[in-house]
Amino acid sequence: MRIFLCVVMLFNLVKGISQPPGYSVSNAHSHNDYEQPAPLMKAYQAGFGSIEADIYLRNDQLLVAHEEKELDNNRTLEHLYLEPLNRYVTNNQGYPYTDHSKKLLLLIDIKSEAIPTLDKLVQVLKQYPSLTGSRNLQFVISGNRPPENTYNSYPGFIAFDGELSKTYTNEALKHIALMSDNLANYTQWNGKGIIVADEGKKLQAIVAQAHELGKPVRFWNSPDFENAWLQLMKLGVDYINTDHIERLSTFLNTHKKY
Repeated sequence: MRIFLCVVMLFNLVKGISQPPGYSVSNAHSHNDYEQPAPLMKAYQAGFGSIEADIYLRNDQLLVAHEEKELDNNRTLEHLYLEPLNRYVTNNQGYPYTDHSKKLLLLIDIKSEAIPTLDKLVQVLKQYPSLTGSRNLQFVISGNRPPENTYNSYPGFIAFDGELSKTYTNEALKHIALMSDNLANYTQWNGKGIIVADEGKKLQAIVAQAHELGKPVRFWNSPDFENAWLQLMKLGVDYINTDHIERLSTFLNTHKKY
């Protein structure tokens, strides 16, 4: 009897630290991916569902960097992301991954002035019809964005990152692909243990509200290790932000589901 109880307790313990059902590397978001040793490649090879690149418009080029002081004319959006993605999509008959059920979101965070940078991005993307025509590849604009009432003036291959704290018109919502926010706006939780009850309920309500609108959720500036990922998944957060591609990939691929 004692052995049986120990087995039950051990099962419940394992169950308690297992990830919620339905999560895979498709729920992983490579934050500031261009800072990885192999931009795009590492997250792509891991099968991530979302990859982030920050861009500046400089001298009629779209350069990838987090800050202006890091700008390098050799690090263009085309060279680091669009050209390799174009090869993958072409090789995969119009899909980003060999598994045609998998989707890929390229989150493009605009750091320079919104409208001219986005106009240039649209111009560049039109040179890659294989990318803009792929059903499973989505370009989502974050950072500096044009006014919401102009979203419908952009081509259909352009979508936008909404803010969880904002209320949008139904027309603007048609062009919003996901909802994001700074986790620190809602909790001071450091990723250890569980989120305190009041803050947890508030976060659950915010995530549920976005889901009612049909929008997936991502939090940036979130703790980036195993327990934190698990707690975010328990809240129903759709994209788990990480700078640690291999660790999150292993976590999502090896942890047992309920």
